[in-house]
Amino acid sequence: MDFRPLFQPKTMAVIGVSMQNDQHPANVIFRKNHLRYPVKVYAVNPRGGTLQGEPVYKKIADVPKKVDLAVIAARADHVPQILRECIEAKVGGAAIISGGFAEVGRSDLQGQIVSMAKKADFPFIGPNCLGIYVPFVFDSFFLPTERMVRPDPGNVAVISQSGGILVDNMVKFKEEGVGFSLGVSIGNKAMIREIDLLKYLQQDPATKVIAFYIEGFNNGEGREFVMAGSRSRKPVVVIKSGKTSGGSRAVMSHTASLAGDYEIFSKAMSQMGIVEAKNELELISFCESLSCYQTPIQGTVGIITGSGGHGAMAVDVCSAHGFDVPPLQPDHQDSIRKALSESIKSIASLQNPIDLTGSAVDEDFVVAARHLSSIPEIDCVILLLLPYLPGITSDLGARLSNIYQLAGKPLIAYVPHVEKFRMLIEGFELNGVPVSHSIEAAVLMAEAQRKNKPL
Repeated sequence: MDFRPLFQPKTMAVIGVSMQNDQHPANVIFRKNHLRYPVKVYAVNPRGGTLQGEPVYKKIADVPKKVDLAVIAARADHVPQILRECIEAKVGGAAIISGGFAEVGRSDLQGQIVSMAKKADFPFIGPNCLGIYVPFVFDSFFLPTERMVRPDPGNVAVISQSGGILVDNMVKFKEEGVGFSLGVSIGNKAMIREIDLLKYLQQDPATKVIAFYIEGFNNGEGREFVMAGSRSRKPVVVIKSGKTSGGSRAVMSHTASLAGDYEIFSKAMSQMGIVEAKNELELISFCESLSCYQTPIQGTVGIITGSGGHGAMAVDVCSAHGFDVPPLQPDHQDSIRKALSESIKSIASLQNPIDLTGSAVDEDFVVAARHLSSIPEIDCVILLLLPYLPGITSDLGARLSNIYQLAGKPLIAYVPHVEKFRMLIEGFELNGVPVSHSIEAAVLMAEAQRKNKPL
């Protein structure tokens, strides 16, 4: 089954546009893609007419060009006939936005469209979903453009049963500077399921990290998913709902999924090298870290700071997560001290954390990072940077990133999330070094590298 028409369409038909209600979901989808994305969009409604100066075709077969993707936003009862017409017109695939299927007890209707699609080898996303978002290509979400926050293009693909969770995470990913290669809301996942997208994204050159929000599986499907994830050449991150009895009931009423035994599923993921995120902070931190680094670490951390308090807090968080922050040997301390600025040689604490004090300058951080990156026993370096220190410049991010590029040892930066520090943050991000805006998140980024253990 060819998924490329779903995710790389050149032509798209929006089926179900309204000639009376311009706020109808189909109208929103048409309007936001028309003239704003490279995909060519056609509107379809049985009554015909015009919409935004463009002709509205009465059926998909009337569209003058072959359609790669049909976005269906019509009443559920009409979907089987629309799908049949799409198959006859040799459309490449569909995103069925319409609700009113298994999630409300209409399993018969859902089964009908699945049977039809399988017989024709016709791929579709949904139903009961927002569909697909590909940066700078197209957006099938029925959310007005002015209300959406979109991540920049990047290398993280996010697959979500819940459209609301996906959109919420798009806001958070944007805030953290984590880019999307693809965002897919799969809803009831009647035809295309997580495992199908996992296999497809293995071949997608734009994707380095594959993240899932999962509510539940069919019987036996969870094991199949874990086994496929364990064979993935790319990091797989999973956040799961339905962990409690109440959550399980909510999952069933939302997308008609079976939440299953969470404890068994969680343990299986851990054993098979899939990275489980317990909450959204972990999800975003893990995705950002793994979008930069895919080589697993053991868990021995070096810390560099300009504030003793930040260093102490970081050690506590590392310890809580099971990381080792060992004291540096005297010979390593001596080597670092000799290369430090004269003004801090006598006051810097170099045990680990390395506290360079508030009088440090860029070169002191560079010296310390270069030396820690050369110590074989340390497999990750956390940099706690306070840009308001008088000796720090906006060039420091780029200078420290260069050390990673030369030494190959993962660096993780903590920088307060304030717009005036944007140049420093970009110095890291543009050079492939992840930046967190809390000490907890910085340690979680290291945690992602430790959890990512391809078999």
